[in-house]
Amino acid sequence: MITSQGVNIIYYVSHQVTRIFVLESYKRQSRSGFQFFTYSIIKFGAFKSIVTIVDGCGLNFFFFFLLLCPLSLSSEKHNIIQKPSQSHNPQLSVTSPATLRLFSGDSRHRVIFLSESSNFKVKKMVEALDLFLKIGLDKRTAENTIANNKVTTNLVAVINEANVTDGCERSTGNLLYTVATKFPTNALVHRPKLLEYVVSSKIKTPAQLEAAFAFLTVTGSDDLDVGKFEEACGVGVEVSSEEIEHTVDEMFEEKKSAILEQRYRTNVGDLFAHVRKKQPWADPKIVKQLIDTKLFELLGEKTAADNEKPVKKKKEKVVKVEEDKTKTTVEEEINPYLIFPAPEENYKVHTEVFFSDRPVLRACNSKEILEKHLKKTGGKVLTRFPPEPNGYLHIGHAKAMFVDFGLAKERGGGCYLRYDDTNPEAEKKEYIDHIEEIVSWMGWKPFKITYTSDYFQQLYDLAVELIRRGHAYVDHQTGDEIKEYREKKMNSPWRDRPISESLKLFNDMKNGLIEEGKATLRMKQDMQSDNFNMYDLIAYRIKFTPHPHAGDKWCIYPSYDYAHCIVDSLEDITHSLCTLEFETRRASYYWLLDALSLYQPYVWEYSRLNITNTVMSKRKLNRLVTENYVDGWDDPRLMTLAGLRRRGVTSTAINAFVRGIGITRSDGSMIRLERLEYHVREELNKTASRTMVVLQPLKVVITNLEPNSVIDLDAKKWPDAPNDDASSYYKVPFSNVVYIEQTDFRMKDSKDYYGLAPGKTVLLRYAFPIKCTEVVLSDDKKTVVEIHAEYDPFKKTKPKGVLHWVAEPSPGVDPLKVEVRLFDKLFLSENPGELDNWLDDLNPESKVIIPCAYAVPALKFAEVDDKFQFERLGYFVADKDSTPEKLIFNRTVTLRDNYGKATK
Repeated sequence: MITSQGVNIIYYVSHQVTRIFVLESYKRQSRSGFQFFTYSIIKFGAFKSIVTIVDGCGLNFFFFFLLLCPLSLSSEKHNIIQKPSQSHNPQLSVTSPATLRLFSGDSRHRVIFLSESSNFKVKKMVEALDLFLKIGLDKRTAENTIANNKVTTNLVAVINEANVTDGCERSTGNLLYTVATKFPTNALVHRPKLLEYVVSSKIKTPAQLEAAFAFLTVTGSDDLDVGKFEEACGVGVEVSSEEIEHTVDEMFEEKKSAILEQRYRTNVGDLFAHVRKKQPWADPKIVKQLIDTKLFELLGEKTAADNEKPVKKKKEKVVKVEEDKTKTTVEEEINPYLIFPAPEENYKVHTEVFFSDRPVLRACNSKEILEKHLKKTGGKVLTRFPPEPNGYLHIGHAKAMFVDFGLAKERGGGCYLRYDDTNPEAEKKEYIDHIEEIVSWMGWKPFKITYTSDYFQQLYDLAVELIRRGHAYVDHQTGDEIKEYREKKMNSPWRDRPISESLKLFNDMKNGLIEEGKATLRMKQDMQSDNFNMYDLIAYRIKFTPHPHAGDKWCIYPSYDYAHCIVDSLEDITHSLCTLEFETRRASYYWLLDALSLYQPYVWEYSRLNITNTVMSKRKLNRLVTENYVDGWDDPRLMTLAGLRRRGVTSTAINAFVRGIGITRSDGSMIRLERLEYHVREELNKTASRTMVVLQPLKVVITNLEPNSVIDLDAKKWPDAPNDDASSYYKVPFSNVVYIEQTDFRMKDSKDYYGLAPGKTVLLRYAFPIKCTEVVLSDDKKTVVEIHAEYDPFKKTKPKGVLHWVAEPSPGVDPLKVEVRLFDKLFLSENPGELDNWLDDLNPESKVIIPCAYAVPALKFAEVDDKFQFERLGYFVADKDSTPEKLIFNRTVTLRDNYGKATK
């Protein structure tokens, strides 16, 4: 390998040691007793280097360990020298026993000698590299492993324990590498046994190895039950190719619609995991081959659209929250609407639409069209919030409202509330009423309330004009045929039918003379486009269904892709703002408006609002509600705006949360739920009055207070309540029977515990210090039934612990009983929507009901939607299920502030 012959290797030393690379060399030329070798450096960052090695002693270098130069030098040629036995090169000068300087033009490179001990280490590393290559690791993995001392040590030990120093099959070597990096440290005693199974191919797949790790993690250093171990790891289980193929076929049948929709963007890893779940011991190579084959059979050759690069997902950057509450946060200071142009600037090119058979369309408004628009609007900003009335709004719609209504308000314009009611089968008046109520609750006032159905006649007339201009045709393909032709990028057989024929058929469609499903009107766009949203989208379809708003006048209804952009134009919308999933529709949007010579609004897409531990897909929300996983659309665990409202979240907090996130195009961001909770706490801390409630009462008898005595004390509604403002206080009775939380008492005290314990004193909030003098236990001698204590009427003691409490308002009368519902995250995983079995991820502790909590008497006057801070417990709101006989409170959020702490 490296023959030192008493001569030290020297190498380039950078200011920044970054990484070791192993490089193979070849002999380039020889002159003056020096051997020159050129090393092709592995790419580092964006640079490649060529390094010349000079060997003055005729040494043969097969491998060399190079400490890579800084990035600023990475594109240069660097010279690395070995000390010659004689001074053959006049350019070399010895400046110290351990240092040479090499002059290469005007640049000077520092060169040092390795010590003998370093030579030894290098030799060991080369030997380890040779060992790793013998077991079949690829060169890059071997090189990366050498750079990690811990993994190198483990892998060398594993290879020796497995007795494969002379090499093994590559598949076995990869498993050995996994053992070296993932073996549970608590079970090292069993590693040799596991290696026997690996080398003998009894354990031969990654799935078996992972199962072995799981089993050994539980076993630890205890004796190994070989039978159970082999059963857990599938030793001896052989899954035939036929069985694997059957499982793959079943999986494809189950997921066929999703695969056809996503095509080659389908996550193959998810498909693989699905098969592995049913056949954990199947050969992964066979599984992969079958999945690839089935994908090709189902989808055919990749299209240009399949090769489009998906938008990269970027992590949401949490905005730092300032501690100083006297100043507005950075989040509040930023004006998120500065990015949008003024209406008079809407003459610029919106987008370029590329066609396969005609020149590029550079969509923009002509001077005449823009002037006409500005004259109608007076130059005001007009936006629209266009929800479909087919479900309840969720927090994602709160962001849309903030963008649409907020921009119009900030610019002194107006925002339409437009119901996108093109599907008569899905719309309900319940949803329409809900949307109007929620928009108002969120603090927004529509400029005008409209319906897409208000424009059905104009939309029909424009469709006729589109046909006349040769840009639309009546088609008779079925839905499946349309999908198939789109996948193959083939024109419909009826695409080039005469304009007069399409006009007649479209009129027949309108008059109900054609059966439902037998004809559609399609836009004549570009079936060879790289954008699948230009594949002759449907403009009208037949539905013999009365419309909730338009009645039974129509039996043909426009599609979203046809109606949305036209109604934007008819309403003179200046800024058409939507989420990023609609970005690929931008070409179709502008193509249609250009084809009809209509005014073109400015379109801009922003990222969706995605929050952890919840789902916001309408389909998933509908399933949660209709299958009774939650208690209706306004269940406080849902991220519907009705649910958040019922939970006690204010619209002010939601808007502050949305403003803090900003209006960006960073798609795929997952915002932590804690960030929303931070804004909720900030708002409720200022607006929710304080009170006291005990959730799990523990009786405390004050032995030195007369049984019939009741002392009325003042308790603060607000932390900074002024002494001279009676309205900032409420009365709380103190009697000889009080109740504290069961969790605020322990039999054994400790330094870091501030609750009550035998012989210990604590302060009752707004009342007196009490000292535990006796503990009454139940018959099991473990459960605490009652505590006896003495109070300090003169408050001479100053205990550190402060407890909330509730007392009997009069002798023998229980405190006010209330029901408390503790709500938590609905799902355990941060992104349950990505899970196959997402319903299995529901949090069983997302709703905990405490039927009999004790509250102070003042709380009996609470009304629905009144908000409180239950001291030391969290923020709560009076629920609509409350009755005069029993109040019910929902927990809005706890007092913890993980987001605030993380951002300070």
